[in-house]
Amino acid sequence: MATPVATLIEPHRRDVRAGLEQAANERVPVSATPLRLLAVHAHPDDESSKGAATLARYVSEGVEVLVATCTGGERGDILNPNLAPEIAAKAGTSMLEVRESEMAEAARILGVHHRWLGFHDSGWPDGDPKPPLPEGSFAALPLAEVAAPLVALTRDFRPHVITTYDENGGYPHPDHIRTHEVSMVAWQAAGDADAYPGLGEPWTPLKLYYHHSFNRRRIEALHSHMIGLGLDSPYADWLEDPERGDVSHRITTQVECADWFPVRDAALRAHATQIDPEGSWFAIPTAEQQRVWPTEDYELAASRIEAKLPESDLFAGLR
Repeated sequence: MATPVATLIEPHRRDVRAGLEQAANERVPVSATPLRLLAVHAHPDDESSKGAATLARYVSEGVEVLVATCTGGERGDILNPNLAPEIAAKAGTSMLEVRESEMAEAARILGVHHRWLGFHDSGWPDGDPKPPLPEGSFAALPLAEVAAPLVALTRDFRPHVITTYDENGGYPHPDHIRTHEVSMVAWQAAGDADAYPGLGEPWTPLKLYYHHSFNRRRIEALHSHMIGLGLDSPYADWLEDPERGDVSHRITTQVECADWFPVRDAALRAHATQIDPEGSWFAIPTAEQQRVWPTEDYELAASRIEAKLPESDLFAGLR
């Protein structure tokens, strides 16, 4: 027996119910013609650090792009040391409100539509053994329940392509791993009329991609280039970390988007609490990144149309 919709959207989180009502009453513009891409991310700022230049490029080509952010990122720390006094001075302003404002500005810069799925940030569990996840947080709730809003959003927006994280979350934050899991449920269930009844007309996405821009080949290329210029590389420790895996062999699709790296960087700077403008994110000049590695890299994880690999376009086979 199918789980009642009301049970799936009980108010364990701040605005899942409101988000579903917004999706029903304020539809993202959709027509029969534009291609559509849904980028699913765990926290505000992830959309600007993973695949942002790709999104900006596709927006410039007339693709309808929607970013879905699973959590509010409210358990994030203030990682920009210059901003801490400013945030502290804003009496009555919560981290959630600050991050919502940052996300709105980043979406404006990228030119994308945006929806919150409304779950609470699970935080980064620290310690050995790691403590339990916070009750009611995104990664602690049942998978079938937390996937429901994404299924509804997929049916509403009707994307041809979905991008998300791989089974390791890109890195093992519990919210990133859960983002992978809910994305896989939406990929399978959105087109199934028997799954999640009452959450909209079925829609079947055609291609599913994992982000792999933080792959070792790219990091090594940028590192070697900086050393060759006689400059410090921000990646020395990264390359020496034995726990860093390598996903280079999994890459199937490299999207040329160097012209949009400045847009990506502006969107990333909009997340001022999370990104230190003097930190490692901006240690390599944009022009050098454009020269050395002008793509953002993906793995075609699943496809319902014929795919000829390697690709240079997430919409290969659909144009």
